Amino acid sequence: MTERVVGIGAGAKELATEDMILNIGPQHPSTHGVLRLRLTLDGERIATAEPIIGYMHRGAEKLFEVRDYRQIIMLANRHDWLSGFANELGVVLAAERLLGMEPPVRAVWARTLLAELNRVLNHLMFLGSYPLELGAMTPLFYSFDERERIQAVMEEISGGRMHYMFNRVGGLKEDLPLGWLDRVSQAVAETRRRVPDIENLILHNEIFIARTRGVGVLTREQIMQYGVSGPIARASGVDFDLRRDEPYLAYPELPVKVVTRSAGDCHDRFEVLFEQLKVSLDLADACVERLRSLPPGPINQRLPKVLKVPEGHTYAWTENPLGINGYYLVSKGDKTPWRLKLRSASYSNIQVLREMLPGHLVADMVAILGSMFFVVGDIDK
Repeated sequence: MTERVVGIGAGAKELATEDMILNIGPQHPSTHGVLRLRLTLDGERIATAEPIIGYMHRGAEKLFEVRDYRQIIMLANRHDWLSGFANELGVVLAAERLLGMEPPVRAVWARTLLAELNRVLNHLMFLGSYPLELGAMTPLFYSFDERERIQAVMEEISGGRMHYMFNRVGGLKEDLPLGWLDRVSQAVAETRRRVPDIENLILHNEIFIARTRGVGVLTREQIMQYGVSGPIARASGVDFDLRRDEPYLAYPELPVKVVTRSAGDCHDRFEVLFEQLKVSLDLADACVERLRSLPPGPINQRLPKVLKVPEGHTYAWTENPLGINGYYLVSKGDKTPWRLKLRSASYSNIQVLREMLPGHLVADMVAILGSMFFVVGDIDK
């Protein structure tokens, strides 16, 4: 039994207080992944924060080990459901590396184009949902309007709206439809024309600035200690992007502009996402022009009915929309991997919350949490 002494009246020198434990979550309207934060509060200020994960742990890595490489692609595009095509890439790149296989040039450029369109879709989701979490509803309608425009061309080529299943070891599932590149160009041009509307609506809004500037500052040292990557790291001045620094696909031939900021707060993270969206639209245009100039040819390599990857190990990492996504593949020469370890971006990014949240008010926690741009399935994998 705990005894508490509370002073009452004029004779009391000090009111005895104690810390409050507050659980944020776990809840989610769709229950496709939940995060729980265990906060210790001193009044309205956060004293400690502990992210608690694993409420929907999928066991993806073990599932990979009992499926062949075609089936793994289907599983891989689901842990971050906003970056399905980008997730598939790591698996096929790792397998191709052990096989010593070079995909056709058309497949390389088409993959790069689809990866950038997928990045646009991912960023538009967060550019619309983050203001909503701060109380601004209108930007969501603008961003989803643009998402539908890009989504239409992605759906046309793959048949899927979220889980594209369009990558194959050795290339892509099938060739690009007739006239599809023209429709991509139109969609990209229209989205580029409409992006400033969203930017003017929210980025320079005085309420939005007051809620985000100087809030949730993440230092470069914390980034390096926790392995944070992607737009969150670049907003703190970490000038690193695999598309430029360790290029894959067609990125060595593309002028990849790496967007960075220095403050490392919620506002800079949101601003980096906006600028990256514009860069991806430019890269998509460059890929379309290159694909138009390529002569007709195959889009994939012919594979045996049962694909076996030679014995060995490799690590394939890609610059996913949310950060570095890596696959460590160990093969013993079978049709299934002996080990396939997934390094997801959100898992590393969310761990730094225990450093960021203490010292902030509870009201600022929502602004900080939303600016971390994570998908819970990417954490719980």
